[in-house]
Amino acid sequence: MKKSAVFSIVKVVILLVIINVAGHYFYARFDLTEDRRYTLSQAAIDAVSTIENPVVVDVLLDGDQLPSEFIRLRQETKQILEEFASENKNIKFSFINPKEDPSQAEVTMAQLESIGLKPANVTTEDNGKVSQEKLFPWAMVTNSTTTVKVPLLKNKLGAAMEDRINNSVQNLEYAFADAFTKLGIKEKKRIAVIKGNGELADISIADYLSAIRDYYNIGAITLDSVATNPQNVLDQLKTYDLAIIAKPTEAFTDAEKYVLDQFVVDGGKSLWLVDQVAIELDSLFNPKGSAMAYPRELNLNDFFFSYGLRINPVLVSDLYFTQIVLASGEGNSSQYNPVPWYYNPMVFSRDNHPITNNLEAVRFQFSNTIDTLKNNYKKTILYWSSPLSRPEGTPKQISLDIINTPPDKAKYNEGNLPLAVLVEGEFSSAFANRVKPLNLSGVKEKGVENKMLVIADGDLIKNQLRGGIPLELGFDKWTNNFYGNKEFLINAINYQLDDTGLINIRNKKVTIPLLDQNKILEQKRKWQLINIGLPVVIVIIFGMTFNYFRKKKYGS
Repeated sequence: MKKSAVFSIVKVVILLVIINVAGHYFYARFDLTEDRRYTLSQAAIDAVSTIENPVVVDVLLDGDQLPSEFIRLRQETKQILEEFASENKNIKFSFINPKEDPSQAEVTMAQLESIGLKPANVTTEDNGKVSQEKLFPWAMVTNSTTTVKVPLLKNKLGAAMEDRINNSVQNLEYAFADAFTKLGIKEKKRIAVIKGNGELADISIADYLSAIRDYYNIGAITLDSVATNPQNVLDQLKTYDLAIIAKPTEAFTDAEKYVLDQFVVDGGKSLWLVDQVAIELDSLFNPKGSAMAYPRELNLNDFFFSYGLRINPVLVSDLYFTQIVLASGEGNSSQYNPVPWYYNPMVFSRDNHPITNNLEAVRFQFSNTIDTLKNNYKKTILYWSSPLSRPEGTPKQISLDIINTPPDKAKYNEGNLPLAVLVEGEFSSAFANRVKPLNLSGVKEKGVENKMLVIADGDLIKNQLRGGIPLELGFDKWTNNFYGNKEFLINAINYQLDDTGLINIRNKKVTIPLLDQNKILEQKRKWQLINIGLPVVIVIIFGMTFNYFRKKKYGS
Protein backbone atom coordinates (compact mmCIF):
# COMPACT_ATOMS: atom_id res chain seq x y z
CA MET A 1 0.00 0.00 0.00
CA LYS A 2 1.36 3.43 -0.93
CA LYS A 3 2.38 5.86 1.80
CA SER A 4 -0.06 8.48 0.48
CA ALA A 5 -2.97 6.05 0.88
CA VAL A 6 -1.90 5.18 4.43
CA PHE A 7 -1.55 8.85 5.22
CA SER A 8 -5.09 9.53 3.87
CA ILE A 9 -6.55 6.76 6.02
CA VAL A 10 -4.78 8.13 9.11
CA LYS A 11 -6.16 11.60 8.40
CA VAL A 12 -9.70 10.24 8.09
CA VAL A 13 -9.36 8.32 11.38
CA ILE A 14 -8.02 11.39 13.19
CA LEU A 15 -10.84 13.52 11.75
CA LEU A 16 -13.46 11.01 12.96
CA VAL A 17 -11.92 10.98 16.44
CA ILE A 18 -11.97 14.79 16.58
CA ILE A 19 -15.61 14.88 15.45
CA ASN A 20 -16.64 12.33 18.11
CA VAL A 21 -14.78 14.20 20.87
CA ALA A 22 -16.33 17.51 19.78
CA GLY A 23 -19.76 15.87 19.65
CA HIS A 24 -19.34 14.83 23.26
CA TYR A 25 -18.85 18.42 24.40
CA PHE A 26 -20.92 20.30 21.84
CA TYR A 27 -24.44 18.90 21.46
CA ALA A 28 -27.11 20.26 19.13
CA ARG A 29 -30.48 19.14 17.82
CA PHE A 30 -32.14 20.49 14.68
CA ASP A 31 -35.91 20.71 14.20
CA LEU A 32 -36.62 20.60 10.46
CA THR A 33 -40.42 20.24 10.78
CA GLU A 34 -42.51 22.98 9.22
CA ASP A 35 -44.57 23.57 12.39
CA ARG A 36 -41.52 23.38 14.74
CA ARG A 37 -43.28 20.68 16.75
CA TYR A 38 -40.04 19.45 18.32
CA THR A 39 -38.84 22.88 19.40
CA LEU A 40 -39.83 23.43 23.03
CA SER A 41 -41.41 26.71 24.04
CA GLN A 42 -39.48 28.83 26.51
CA ALA A 43 -42.15 28.17 29.15
CA ALA A 44 -41.67 24.41 28.71
CA ILE A 45 -37.91 24.78 29.03
CA ASP A 46 -38.40 26.83 32.20
CA ALA A 47 -40.64 24.07 33.61
CA VAL A 48 -37.77 21.55 33.55
CA SER A 49 -34.85 23.89 34.16
CA THR A 50 -35.33 23.86 37.94
CA ILE A 51 -35.52 20.06 38.30
CA GLU A 52 -32.51 19.06 40.41
CA ASN A 53 -33.37 15.45 41.29
CA PRO A 54 -34.12 12.47 39.04
CA VAL A 55 -37.56 12.38 37.42
CA VAL A 56 -38.76 9.18 35.74
CA VAL A 57 -41.44 9.16 33.04
CA ASP A 58 -43.13 5.79 32.46
CA VAL A 59 -45.19 5.76 29.26
CA LEU A 60 -47.77 2.96 29.14
CA LEU A 61 -47.81 2.83 25.37
CA ASP A 62 -45.64 0.03 24.10
CA GLY A 63 -46.07 -3.32 22.40
CA ASP A 64 -46.04 -4.90 18.95
CA GLN A 65 -49.81 -4.91 18.45
CA LEU A 66 -50.55 -1.19 18.75
CA PRO A 67 -52.87 0.27 16.10
CA SER A 68 -51.11 2.53 13.62
CA GLU A 69 -52.58 5.69 15.15
CA PHE A 70 -51.17 4.82 18.57
CA ILE A 71 -47.80 3.94 17.08
CA ARG A 72 -47.75 7.52 15.81
CA LEU A 73 -48.74 8.83 19.25
CA ARG A 74 -45.99 6.72 20.83
CA GLN A 75 -43.40 8.07 18.39
CA GLU A 76 -44.48 11.69 18.95
CA THR A 77 -44.39 11.14 22.72
CA LYS A 78 -40.88 9.72 22.45
CA GLN A 79 -39.75 12.70 20.39
CA ILE A 80 -41.11 15.31 22.81
CA LEU A 81 -39.63 13.47 25.81
CA GLU A 82 -36.25 13.39 24.07
CA GLU A 83 -36.49 17.17 23.77
CA PHE A 84 -37.24 17.54 27.49
CA ALA A 85 -34.43 15.11 28.38
CA SER A 86 -32.00 17.09 26.22
CA GLU A 87 -32.80 20.17 28.33
CA ASN A 88 -32.34 18.41 31.67
CA LYS A 89 -30.36 15.21 32.14
CA ASN A 90 -32.34 14.39 35.30
CA ILE A 91 -35.31 13.41 33.14
CA LYS A 92 -35.36 9.74 32.17
CA PHE A 93 -38.15 7.95 30.35
CA SER A 94 -39.14 4.45 29.34
CA PHE A 95 -42.01 2.80 27.48
CA ILE A 96 -43.93 -0.01 29.15
CA ASN A 97 -46.39 -2.54 27.76
CA PRO A 98 -49.00 -3.30 30.47
CA LYS A 99 -49.91 -6.48 28.57
CA GLU A 100 -46.38 -7.78 28.16
CA ASP A 101 -47.15 -10.73 30.46
CA PRO A 102 -50.45 -12.19 29.14
CA SER A 103 -50.99 -14.15 32.36
CA GLN A 104 -50.97 -10.94 34.42
CA ALA A 105 -52.59 -8.61 31.86
CA GLU A 106 -56.03 -8.56 33.47
CA VAL A 107 -54.63 -7.95 36.95
CA THR A 108 -52.35 -5.19 35.69
CA MET A 109 -55.16 -3.44 33.82
CA ALA A 110 -57.41 -3.61 36.87
CA GLN A 111 -54.66 -2.03 38.99
CA LEU A 112 -54.18 0.78 36.47
CA GLU A 113 -57.91 1.51 36.43
CA SER A 114 -58.01 1.51 40.23
CA ILE A 115 -55.53 4.41 40.35
CA GLY A 116 -57.60 6.46 37.92
CA LEU A 117 -56.04 5.57 34.56
CA LYS A 118 -59.04 5.13 32.29
CA PRO A 119 -58.41 2.84 29.31
CA ALA A 120 -59.24 3.69 25.72
CA ASN A 121 -61.38 1.12 23.96
CA VAL A 122 -59.95 0.86 20.47
CA THR A 123 -61.63 -0.89 17.56
CA THR A 124 -59.24 -2.31 14.97
CA GLU A 125 -59.91 -3.89 11.60
CA ASP A 126 -57.54 -6.24 9.84
CA ASN A 127 -58.59 -7.88 6.56
CA GLY A 128 -62.25 -7.45 7.43
CA LYS A 129 -61.86 -8.84 10.94
CA VAL A 130 -62.96 -6.36 13.63
CA SER A 131 -61.65 -6.60 17.17
CA GLN A 132 -61.65 -4.39 20.24
CA GLU A 133 -59.00 -3.99 22.91
CA LYS A 134 -58.11 -1.79 25.84
CA LEU A 135 -55.13 0.52 25.69
CA PHE A 136 -53.74 2.81 28.36
CA PRO A 137 -52.51 5.99 26.66
CA TRP A 138 -51.08 7.45 29.86
CA ALA A 139 -47.73 8.48 31.28
CA MET A 140 -46.71 8.67 34.93
CA VAL A 141 -44.15 11.32 35.86
CA THR A 142 -42.48 10.50 39.18
CA ASN A 143 -39.89 12.04 41.46
CA SER A 144 -38.86 10.84 44.92
CA THR A 145 -42.16 11.91 46.55
CA THR A 146 -44.86 12.52 43.95
CA THR A 147 -46.42 10.94 40.88
CA VAL A 148 -48.33 12.99 38.31
CA LYS A 149 -50.62 11.19 35.85
CA VAL A 150 -50.49 12.54 32.29
CA PRO A 151 -53.26 11.62 29.82
CA LEU A 152 -51.82 11.26 26.33
CA LEU A 153 -55.12 10.83 24.48
CA LYS A 154 -57.57 13.73 24.37
CA ASN A 155 -61.30 13.17 24.08
CA LYS A 156 -63.29 14.85 21.35
CA LEU A 157 -66.97 14.09 20.81
CA GLY A 158 -67.68 12.65 17.38
CA ALA A 159 -64.05 12.83 16.23
CA ALA A 160 -62.39 9.99 14.35
CA MET A 161 -59.43 8.35 16.06
CA GLU A 162 -56.97 10.03 13.65
CA ASP A 163 -58.31 13.46 14.64
CA ARG A 164 -58.10 12.57 18.33
CA ILE A 165 -54.48 11.53 17.85
CA ASN A 166 -53.74 14.82 16.09
CA ASN A 167 -55.30 16.79 18.97
CA SER A 168 -53.38 14.65 21.44
CA VAL A 169 -50.04 15.26 19.74
CA GLN A 170 -50.72 18.99 19.77
CA ASN A 171 -51.27 18.76 23.53
CA LEU A 172 -48.18 16.71 24.41
CA GLU A 173 -45.79 19.55 25.11
CA TYR A 174 -48.25 21.30 27.41
CA ALA A 175 -49.24 18.06 29.16
CA PHE A 176 -45.67 17.13 30.09
CA ALA A 177 -44.59 20.71 30.86
CA ASP A 178 -47.60 20.96 33.17
CA ALA A 179 -46.60 17.72 34.91
CA PHE A 180 -43.01 18.86 35.41
CA THR A 181 -44.33 22.17 36.77
CA LYS A 182 -46.49 20.36 39.33
CA LEU A 183 -43.46 18.42 40.55
CA GLY A 184 -41.48 21.63 40.88
CA ILE A 185 -44.02 23.73 42.77
CA LYS A 186 -42.52 24.77 46.11
CA GLU A 187 -44.90 27.52 47.19
CA LYS A 188 -48.49 27.21 46.02
CA LYS A 189 -50.72 30.17 45.33
CA ARG A 190 -53.97 30.37 47.29
CA ILE A 191 -57.58 30.13 46.12
CA ALA A 192 -60.58 31.19 48.20
CA VAL A 193 -63.97 29.53 47.73
CA ILE A 194 -66.54 32.19 48.61
CA LYS A 195 -69.42 31.12 50.88
CA GLY A 196 -72.42 32.78 52.52
CA ASN A 197 -74.70 33.56 49.57
CA GLY A 198 -76.15 30.14 48.82
CA GLU A 199 -73.25 28.94 46.69
CA LEU A 200 -72.85 25.31 45.67
CA ALA A 201 -72.05 22.87 48.47
CA ASP A 202 -68.50 21.56 48.73
CA ILE A 203 -69.54 18.08 47.60
CA SER A 204 -70.92 19.55 44.37
CA ILE A 205 -67.56 21.08 43.43
CA ALA A 206 -65.42 18.42 45.10
CA ASP A 207 -63.90 16.98 41.92
CA TYR A 208 -62.81 20.37 40.63
CA LEU A 209 -61.29 21.38 43.95
CA SER A 210 -59.49 18.04 44.11
CA ALA A 211 -58.04 18.62 40.64
CA ILE A 212 -56.67 22.10 41.33
CA ARG A 213 -55.09 21.08 44.65
CA ASP A 214 -52.12 19.87 42.60
CA TYR A 215 -51.42 23.52 41.83
CA TYR A 216 -52.93 25.59 44.63
CA ASN A 217 -53.86 25.74 48.31
CA ILE A 218 -57.59 26.12 48.84
CA GLY A 219 -59.53 27.76 51.65
CA ALA A 220 -63.03 29.09 52.33
CA ILE A 221 -64.06 32.67 53.02
CA THR A 222 -67.58 33.29 54.35
CA LEU A 223 -69.06 36.70 53.61
CA ASP A 224 -71.59 36.43 56.43
CA SER A 225 -68.97 37.98 58.72
CA VAL A 226 -68.91 41.17 56.64
CA ALA A 227 -71.91 42.38 58.63
CA THR A 228 -69.94 42.28 61.89
CA ASN A 229 -66.26 42.59 60.93
CA PRO A 230 -65.80 43.61 57.28
CA GLN A 231 -62.17 44.66 57.69
CA ASN A 232 -61.18 41.25 59.00
CA VAL A 233 -62.92 39.53 56.08
CA LEU A 234 -61.14 41.77 53.56
CA ASP A 235 -57.77 41.26 55.25
CA GLN A 236 -58.25 37.49 55.12
CA LEU A 237 -59.43 37.61 51.51
CA LYS A 238 -56.38 39.60 50.48
CA THR A 239 -54.16 36.72 51.56
CA TYR A 240 -55.60 34.75 48.62
CA ASP A 241 -54.71 35.14 44.97
CA LEU A 242 -58.06 34.19 43.42
CA ALA A 243 -61.68 33.84 44.52
CA ILE A 244 -64.22 31.35 43.14
CA ILE A 245 -67.88 32.33 43.39
CA ALA A 246 -69.82 29.23 42.32
CA LYS A 247 -73.54 29.70 41.68
CA PRO A 248 -74.71 32.11 44.40
CA THR A 249 -78.46 31.96 44.96
CA GLU A 250 -78.88 34.74 47.55
CA ALA A 251 -78.45 38.45 46.92
CA PHE A 252 -75.18 40.14 47.91
CA THR A 253 -75.38 43.14 50.20
CA ASP A 254 -73.62 46.33 49.12
CA ALA A 255 -71.14 45.78 51.95
CA GLU A 256 -70.29 42.28 50.67
CA LYS A 257 -69.89 43.61 47.16
CA TYR A 258 -67.59 46.35 48.42
CA VAL A 259 -65.33 43.82 50.14
CA LEU A 260 -65.15 41.76 46.93
CA ASP A 261 -64.60 44.95 44.96
CA GLN A 262 -61.58 45.91 47.06
CA PHE A 263 -60.18 42.40 46.76
CA VAL A 264 -60.41 42.67 42.95
CA VAL A 265 -59.00 46.20 42.78
CA ASP A 266 -56.10 45.10 44.98
CA GLY A 267 -55.13 42.51 42.36
CA GLY A 268 -57.20 39.47 43.37
CA LYS A 269 -58.31 37.36 40.40
CA SER A 270 -61.86 36.02 40.31
CA LEU A 271 -63.94 33.29 38.69
CA TRP A 272 -67.67 33.98 38.67
CA LEU A 273 -70.21 31.28 37.78
CA VAL A 274 -73.58 32.98 37.96
CA ASP A 275 -77.16 31.87 37.23
CA GLN A 276 -79.34 34.92 36.63
CA VAL A 277 -82.43 32.67 36.29
CA ALA A 278 -83.75 30.31 38.98
CA ILE A 279 -84.63 26.93 37.45
CA GLU A 280 -83.36 23.39 38.05
CA LEU A 281 -83.95 20.25 36.03
CA ASP A 282 -85.02 18.39 39.19
CA SER A 283 -87.88 20.87 39.67
CA LEU A 284 -89.48 19.53 36.45
CA PHE A 285 -89.79 16.01 37.83
CA ASN A 286 -93.27 16.44 39.25
CA PRO A 287 -96.72 15.22 38.17
CA LYS A 288 -97.12 18.23 35.85
CA GLY A 289 -93.62 17.88 34.39
CA SER A 290 -93.15 21.64 34.45
CA ALA A 291 -91.91 24.53 36.57
CA MET A 292 -91.56 28.30 36.37
CA ALA A 293 -88.21 29.89 35.55
CA TYR A 294 -87.83 33.22 37.38
CA PRO A 295 -85.19 35.93 37.18
CA ARG A 296 -82.85 35.64 40.16
CA GLU A 297 -81.94 38.87 41.94
CA LEU A 298 -78.33 38.74 43.10
CA ASN A 299 -77.74 42.50 43.34
CA LEU A 300 -74.66 42.17 41.13
CA ASN A 301 -75.78 44.14 38.08
CA ASP A 302 -73.96 47.35 39.02
CA PHE A 303 -70.83 45.38 39.96
CA PHE A 304 -70.55 43.65 36.57
CA PHE A 305 -71.68 46.77 34.71
CA SER A 306 -68.58 48.61 35.94
CA TYR A 307 -66.48 45.99 34.14
CA GLY A 308 -68.50 46.26 30.94
CA LEU A 309 -70.69 43.19 31.41
CA ARG A 310 -74.39 42.52 31.82
CA ILE A 311 -75.79 39.06 32.56
CA ASN A 312 -79.30 38.84 31.17
CA PRO A 313 -82.13 36.97 32.95
CA VAL A 314 -82.88 34.83 29.88
CA LEU A 315 -82.44 31.16 29.04
CA VAL A 316 -80.45 29.99 26.03
CA SER A 317 -82.25 27.44 23.87
CA ASP A 318 -79.87 25.76 21.44
CA LEU A 319 -80.28 23.19 18.68
CA TYR A 320 -76.75 22.01 19.47
CA PHE A 321 -77.76 20.42 22.74
CA THR A 322 -76.73 17.78 25.23
CA GLN A 323 -79.19 15.08 26.20
CA ILE A 324 -80.99 14.28 29.40
CA VAL A 325 -82.39 10.86 30.34
CA LEU A 326 -86.06 10.32 31.17
CA ALA A 327 -87.73 7.17 32.49
CA SER A 328 -90.72 5.62 30.82
CA GLY A 329 -92.80 2.72 32.15
CA GLU A 330 -93.08 1.55 35.75
CA GLY A 331 -91.30 -0.88 38.05
CA ASN A 332 -89.15 -3.52 36.41
CA SER A 333 -90.37 -2.48 32.97
CA SER A 334 -88.96 1.04 33.29
CA GLN A 335 -86.77 2.20 30.43
CA TYR A 336 -84.36 5.11 30.49
CA ASN A 337 -84.08 6.94 27.21
CA PRO A 338 -81.85 9.90 26.25
CA VAL A 339 -83.87 12.78 24.85
CA PRO A 340 -82.92 16.20 23.45
CA TRP A 341 -82.86 19.07 25.93
CA TYR A 342 -82.52 22.44 24.23
CA TYR A 343 -81.74 24.30 27.47
CA ASN A 344 -78.46 22.37 27.87
CA PRO A 345 -76.26 23.75 25.07
CA MET A 346 -73.28 21.74 23.89
CA VAL A 347 -70.72 24.45 23.20
CA PHE A 348 -67.61 23.97 21.11
CA SER A 349 -64.34 25.85 21.40
CA ARG A 350 -63.46 28.23 18.60
CA ASP A 351 -59.78 27.93 19.55
CA ASN A 352 -59.51 31.69 19.97
CA HIS A 353 -57.68 31.67 23.31
CA PRO A 354 -55.17 29.52 25.26
CA ILE A 355 -57.88 28.71 27.82
CA THR A 356 -60.15 27.05 25.25
CA ASN A 357 -57.71 25.91 22.59
CA ASN A 358 -58.06 22.24 21.62
CA LEU A 359 -60.76 21.51 24.22
CA GLU A 360 -63.58 18.98 24.24
CA ALA A 361 -67.12 20.37 23.94
CA VAL A 362 -68.41 22.00 27.14
CA ARG A 363 -71.84 21.37 28.61
CA PHE A 364 -73.90 24.34 29.80
CA GLN A 365 -77.19 23.95 31.69
CA PHE A 366 -79.91 26.60 31.79
CA SER A 367 -77.33 29.19 30.80
CA ASN A 368 -77.92 32.92 30.39
CA THR A 369 -76.38 35.40 27.96
CA ILE A 370 -73.77 38.08 28.61
CA ASP A 371 -73.77 41.49 26.96
CA THR A 372 -70.38 43.17 26.56
CA LEU A 373 -70.38 46.95 26.94
CA LYS A 374 -67.78 49.41 25.69
CA ASN A 375 -65.22 50.61 28.21
CA ASN A 376 -61.44 50.55 28.69
CA TYR A 377 -61.23 46.86 29.61
CA LYS A 378 -60.26 44.11 27.19
CA LYS A 379 -63.08 41.58 26.88
CA THR A 380 -62.60 38.18 25.25
CA ILE A 381 -65.62 35.96 24.62
CA LEU A 382 -64.42 32.42 25.33
CA TYR A 383 -67.67 30.61 24.54
CA TRP A 384 -70.68 31.36 22.39
CA SER A 385 -73.86 29.42 21.84
CA SER A 386 -74.22 27.87 18.39
CA PRO A 387 -75.53 29.81 15.37
CA LEU A 388 -78.79 27.86 15.82
CA SER A 389 -79.75 29.23 19.23
CA ARG A 390 -81.93 31.92 20.76
CA PRO A 391 -82.59 33.62 24.10
CA GLU A 392 -85.94 33.08 25.82
CA GLY A 393 -87.17 35.66 28.32
CA THR A 394 -88.31 34.92 31.85
CA PRO A 395 -90.55 34.41 33.78
CA LYS A 396 -91.32 31.40 31.64
CA GLN A 397 -93.00 28.03 32.08
CA ILE A 398 -90.52 25.24 31.33
CA SER A 399 -92.05 21.88 30.51
CA LEU A 400 -90.71 18.43 29.67
CA ASP A 401 -93.26 18.34 26.86
CA ILE A 402 -90.87 20.26 24.62
CA ILE A 403 -89.07 16.99 23.86
CA ASN A 404 -92.17 15.85 21.98
CA THR A 405 -92.45 19.01 19.89
CA PRO A 406 -90.00 19.45 17.00
CA PRO A 407 -88.37 22.89 17.23
CA ASP A 408 -89.11 25.56 14.63
CA LYS A 409 -85.64 26.12 13.19
CA ALA A 410 -86.71 29.41 11.66
CA LYS A 411 -86.96 30.88 15.16
CA TYR A 412 -83.40 29.89 16.06
CA ASN A 413 -81.74 32.64 14.10
CA GLU A 414 -80.19 34.96 16.70
CA GLY A 415 -77.34 32.63 17.60
CA ASN A 416 -73.74 33.17 18.70
CA LEU A 417 -74.77 34.40 22.15
CA PRO A 418 -71.88 35.09 24.57
CA LEU A 419 -71.82 32.65 27.51
CA ALA A 420 -68.38 33.18 29.07
CA VAL A 421 -66.32 36.39 28.99
CA LEU A 422 -62.79 37.11 30.19
CA VAL A 423 -62.14 40.69 31.33
CA GLU A 424 -58.59 42.05 31.56
CA GLY A 425 -57.11 45.44 32.38
CA GLU A 426 -56.27 47.84 35.20
CA PHE A 427 -59.41 47.47 37.28
CA SER A 428 -61.07 50.48 38.86
CA SER A 429 -63.39 50.23 41.85
CA ALA A 430 -67.07 49.70 41.07
CA PHE A 431 -67.69 52.08 43.98
CA ALA A 432 -65.55 54.93 42.64
CA ASN A 433 -67.32 58.28 42.92
CA ARG A 434 -70.09 56.66 44.96
CA VAL A 435 -71.08 56.70 48.60
CA LYS A 436 -69.31 53.76 50.22
CA PRO A 437 -71.49 51.27 52.12
CA LEU A 438 -68.91 50.98 54.93
CA ASN A 439 -65.50 52.21 56.01
CA LEU A 440 -62.47 50.10 55.20
CA SER A 441 -58.78 50.85 55.57
CA GLY A 442 -56.41 50.67 52.61
CA VAL A 443 -59.18 51.45 50.13
CA LYS A 444 -58.15 51.78 46.46
CA GLU A 445 -60.05 53.52 43.66
CA LYS A 446 -57.78 52.18 40.91
CA GLY A 447 -55.84 48.97 40.90
CA VAL A 448 -53.22 47.01 38.99
CA GLU A 449 -53.43 44.84 35.90
CA ASN A 450 -55.94 42.09 36.64
CA LYS A 451 -58.20 39.37 35.21
CA MET A 452 -61.78 38.27 35.84
CA LEU A 453 -63.74 35.45 34.19
CA VAL A 454 -67.55 35.59 34.22
CA ILE A 455 -69.57 32.53 33.15
CA ALA A 456 -73.34 32.76 32.80
CA ASP A 457 -73.97 29.26 34.17
CA GLY A 458 -73.48 28.24 37.79
CA ASP A 459 -73.74 24.50 37.06
CA LEU A 460 -70.72 24.45 34.78
CA ILE A 461 -68.54 23.63 37.80
CA LYS A 462 -70.97 21.17 39.42
CA ASN A 463 -70.12 17.46 39.46
CA GLN A 464 -72.76 14.74 39.69
CA LEU A 465 -72.98 12.28 42.57
CA ARG A 466 -73.39 8.53 42.66
CA GLY A 467 -74.25 7.04 46.02
CA GLY A 468 -73.16 10.27 47.66
CA ILE A 469 -69.71 10.07 46.01
CA PRO A 470 -68.64 12.89 43.67
CA LEU A 471 -68.12 11.86 40.07
CA GLU A 472 -65.62 13.45 37.73
CA LEU A 473 -66.60 16.93 36.61
CA GLY A 474 -67.83 16.83 33.02
CA PHE A 475 -69.04 13.22 33.24
CA ASP A 476 -72.77 12.66 32.80
CA LYS A 477 -73.71 9.43 34.55
CA TRP A 478 -77.01 9.21 32.66
CA THR A 479 -75.58 9.24 29.15
CA ASN A 480 -71.97 8.19 29.95
CA ASN A 481 -70.70 11.18 27.98
CA PHE A 482 -67.66 13.24 28.94
CA TYR A 483 -67.55 17.00 28.41
CA GLY A 484 -64.70 19.47 28.69
CA ASN A 485 -65.96 21.44 31.71
CA LYS A 486 -63.16 20.34 34.01
CA GLU A 487 -60.29 21.10 31.66
CA PHE A 488 -61.84 24.45 30.73
CA LEU A 489 -62.11 25.57 34.34
CA ILE A 490 -58.62 24.30 35.22
CA ASN A 491 -57.21 26.21 32.26
CA ALA A 492 -59.18 29.29 33.33
CA ILE A 493 -57.59 29.25 36.78
CA ASN A 494 -54.13 28.49 35.42
CA TYR A 495 -54.38 31.33 32.92
CA GLN A 496 -55.34 33.85 35.56
CA LEU A 497 -52.66 32.76 38.02
CA ASP A 498 -49.94 31.60 35.62
CA ASP A 499 -46.89 33.87 35.83
CA THR A 500 -44.70 31.64 33.67
CA GLY A 501 -46.71 31.67 30.46
CA LEU A 502 -47.07 27.88 30.57
CA ILE A 503 -50.72 28.08 29.47
CA ASN A 504 -49.64 29.81 26.24
CA ILE A 505 -48.09 26.55 25.04
CA ARG A 506 -51.67 25.57 24.23
CA ASN A 507 -51.59 28.05 21.35
CA LYS A 508 -48.99 25.96 19.55
CA LYS A 509 -50.40 24.42 16.37
CA VAL A 510 -49.19 21.02 15.22
CA THR A 511 -50.33 19.50 11.95
CA ILE A 512 -49.80 15.82 11.32
CA PRO A 513 -50.44 14.44 7.82
CA LEU A 514 -52.79 11.49 8.29
CA LEU A 515 -53.28 8.53 6.01
CA ASP A 516 -56.49 8.38 3.98
CA GLN A 517 -58.10 5.13 5.12
CA ASN A 518 -60.42 4.90 2.07
CA LYS A 519 -57.46 5.28 -0.27
CA ILE A 520 -55.57 2.63 1.71
CA LEU A 521 -58.39 0.13 1.15
CA GLU A 522 -58.78 1.03 -2.52
CA GLN A 523 -55.06 0.86 -3.35
CA LYS A 524 -53.93 -1.80 -0.90
CA ARG A 525 -53.40 -4.52 -3.53
CA LYS A 526 -51.54 -2.18 -5.91
CA TRP A 527 -49.01 -1.09 -3.29
CA GLN A 528 -48.56 -4.64 -2.05
CA LEU A 529 -47.61 -5.68 -5.57
CA ILE A 530 -45.28 -2.69 -5.95
CA ASN A 531 -43.56 -3.19 -2.59
CA ILE A 532 -43.27 -6.98 -2.82
CA GLY A 533 -43.31 -7.79 -6.53
CA LEU A 534 -41.21 -4.92 -7.91
CA PRO A 535 -38.08 -5.75 -5.86
CA VAL A 536 -38.34 -9.40 -6.99
CA VAL A 537 -38.62 -8.37 -10.65
CA ILE A 538 -35.63 -6.03 -10.29
CA VAL A 539 -33.53 -8.83 -8.76
CA ILE A 540 -34.52 -11.25 -11.56
CA ILE A 541 -33.68 -8.69 -14.25
CA PHE A 542 -30.37 -7.91 -12.55
CA GLY A 543 -29.54 -11.64 -12.33
CA MET A 544 -30.39 -12.31 -15.96
CA THR A 545 -28.41 -9.26 -17.10
CA PHE A 546 -25.43 -10.28 -14.98
CA ASN A 547 -25.47 -13.84 -16.34
CA TYR A 548 -25.79 -12.56 -19.91
CA PHE A 549 -22.72 -10.34 -19.67
CA ARG A 550 -20.80 -13.00 -17.71
CA LYS A 551 -21.39 -15.61 -20.40
CA LYS A 552 -20.55 -13.11 -23.08
CA LYS A 553 -17.25 -12.23 -21.39
CA TYR A 554 -16.11 -15.67 -20.31
CA GLY A 555 -17.98 -17.96 -22.69
CA SER A 556 -16.07 -19.86 -25.30
